[in-house]
Amino acid sequence: MELKYGYGYVRVSTDKQEELSPDSQEKLLRDYAKNNNIILLEVFFEIGVSGRKADKRPEFQRMISLAKSDDHPVDTILVWKFSRFARNQEESIVYKSLLKKQHSVDVVSISEPLIEGPFGSLIERIIEWMDEYYSIRLSGEVLRGMKEKALKEGYQSSPPLGYKAVGGGKPFVISEEEFKIVNYMADQFDYKNADFTKIARNVNTMGYKTKRGNPFESRSVERILTNPFYYGLVVWNGVSFTGSHEVRFDKERFDSRMDRIRRQHKPHKRHDISSCRHWLSGLLKCGSCGASLSYNGSNRTSPGFQCYRYSKGIHPGSVAISEKKAVAAVYEYFDKLLAGLDFEYEYHAPQTDKQLSQRDSLLDELEKITSREYRIQLAFENGVDTLEEYKMNKERLRKARADIQKQIDELQNVPASKKPSKEDVLARVRNVYDVIKNPDVDYETKGSFMRGLVEDIVYDKENQRLIFHLYIS
Repeated sequence: MELKYGYGYVRVSTDKQEELSPDSQEKLLRDYAKNNNIILLEVFFEIGVSGRKADKRPEFQRMISLAKSDDHPVDTILVWKFSRFARNQEESIVYKSLLKKQHSVDVVSISEPLIEGPFGSLIERIIEWMDEYYSIRLSGEVLRGMKEKALKEGYQSSPPLGYKAVGGGKPFVISEEEFKIVNYMADQFDYKNADFTKIARNVNTMGYKTKRGNPFESRSVERILTNPFYYGLVVWNGVSFTGSHEVRFDKERFDSRMDRIRRQHKPHKRHDISSCRHWLSGLLKCGSCGASLSYNGSNRTSPGFQCYRYSKGIHPGSVAISEKKAVAAVYEYFDKLLAGLDFEYEYHAPQTDKQLSQRDSLLDELEKITSREYRIQLAFENGVDTLEEYKMNKERLRKARADIQKQIDELQNVPASKKPSKEDVLARVRNVYDVIKNPDVDYETKGSFMRGLVEDIVYDKENQRLIFHLYIS
């Protein structure tokens, strides 16, 4: 018998089902390999992982990547059952075809032997279909069971940071050490005006970890501070009830925090001020391509801001302004506003989570259009497109931009009678001006105040001016 080389793949899912242990599966694979003249180079293990999605299985992906190597390391991949390889028939066919046709690697189920030829292939597809059907049915049964448990006000899933499970659907109980982290986060946000990024940085410096033992990120801090569980509301898959677990925050404090979050207008993809290096960072934009102007403070003799895309080699021309000039221009503009200069401003009313999500998606599309506009301009300048093609593409993108902007405006449309007056905006201008001119105020505070008034500041290099877009929320 010809000697072959192979990999073994062992997967045990999280489903409550009858399946062999990892050790038992490995033993059967090695016994099969020994009896069939196959040398197993490596056995890959995936423990507690569902087989529904291949991209959620890192060891599976690593095995496929190695099997596709040009040096053809293996001739076969052994699995206990085809369901261990994949429970999604479409993915199973794709990966098996890829391995077989392009790399001459067979996937073999040691407990489901197949005969050669078309009939064997048909049997294999039937097995895959049954595996996928079983997985979908099992998933539905588990989901129904969890929903019934939720309707009976049972606790399930993983407890949030600060709590631990006791089992049997009983209320989660407080973990004192973990709750110290939650308490610190809430105090920093509610009373110290710290943003999510700064809080994450602080707790990481203090040596705290998430439930999974990872460092905190701004989004994990946000999830904790916007979780109603901490004031007593248990929410799961559309089912909610007032829990009987111990709480140390009241609903009024939570509602006040959520109201503040909703009222804080944050332009799409703007970083928190605590992750920036200057109080104007994230506000200054390139008038040529719309990218942010990044702060470079390493040049102590002449620190300033440079177009991010230019520094990455994407933007063809330098668009830079010195820190001294930018700050002076901001001061001058505020002086003129307070002296009576007429101005326009936007009003951003508090929005629901759904509206914010829709707005973010629309702003994503606007950003893509900006990139496309830049590409068609380059294509025309480099002779790839004719003038007519350029005009046609430009008009198409203009219409798409107008349509998206209209949808954004409709989301933010507020009756004029409810909008703050120019006097309200000027009152905020005075407050912000006092803060940014005070040498004793730190840059984070200056940045926070500026971001509560200024949407962005576009640097028009050609005309050597800054264009300010003001808003109030």
